Amino acid sequence: MKDLRPIKGKFYLERLIAEGEHLRQDFKFAISDARKIARSISAFANHAGGRLLIGVKDNGVIAGVRNEEDIYVVEQAAHLYCRPSQNLEFKAFKADEGLVVIQASVEPSPERPVQACDTDGQWKTYYRIADENILATPLMVRAWQRKSSGESIVFTLSEVEKRLLSLLETSDCLTVEQLMNGVLISRQRCEDLLTRLYALDVIDFRFVGRKFAVCLADS
Repeated sequence: MKDLRPIKGKFYLERLIAEGEHLRQDFKFAISDARKIARSISAFANHAGGRLLIGVKDNGVIAGVRNEEDIYVVEQAAHLYCRPSQNLEFKAFKADEGLVVIQASVEPSPERPVQACDTDGQWKTYYRIADENILATPLMVRAWQRKSSGESIVFTLSEVEKRLLSLLETSDCLTVEQLMNGVLISRQRCEDLLTRLYALDVIDFRFVGRKFAVCLADS
C-alpha cells in the first residue's frame, strides 16, 4: 500500500458522494476497528459488491484519510477478519485542500457465505440491504453453504417442488411462510427444498422492504 499514489479526483468524488450511502456504497471516516469494517466487506461480498469511501463522514463531508494506518486496518479486516479472506482494490483520490480519500472496492464473492469475525469473536454472515449491513438469514447461509459444498445434486424435481415452483410463478416473491402454507409442508421440509432449489440455480432470495422472500431465479 505504500505505492498507492493519489490522483486528482475532486469531481469524481463529488459525484460519488452525491449518491449518498446505498446498496453498493458506504462512507467510512473513523477506521478504528477492523472487525466493524469486516461487516461491510462481508455484506458487499455476499451481495453485488460495493465500495468503501474511506475519509468521508456519514454526512458526506470529506475529512480525508487520517494516516496510512487506516488503509492497513481495512486490509487487516479483509484478510484476517473475513472468512474466506477477500482481496480489495484500493485507489486514492485527491480532493480539495490536500485531503485524500481512499476507495476500497469489494467484488461479489463467488464463494459464499463470506463471514466476518464480529466484536464478540463470533463468525457472522452479513448482507447488504439499501444502505445497511444486516445479518443474513439462516436459510440464506445454509443455501450458500449447500451450493458451495460441491454436493452432487440431480436436477429432478419432486412433485412438491413442482407445486412450490408453480406457486412462485404466480407471484414475484413469496415468503417462506406463504410457501409452506401454499404447499402444505413443514418449515423444515420447505427450507430443505429451498436450499436444494437454490443450489440448482432455480430460485433466488430477495428482501422486499425488510421482509425476506423467495423468487424464481433470473433466466
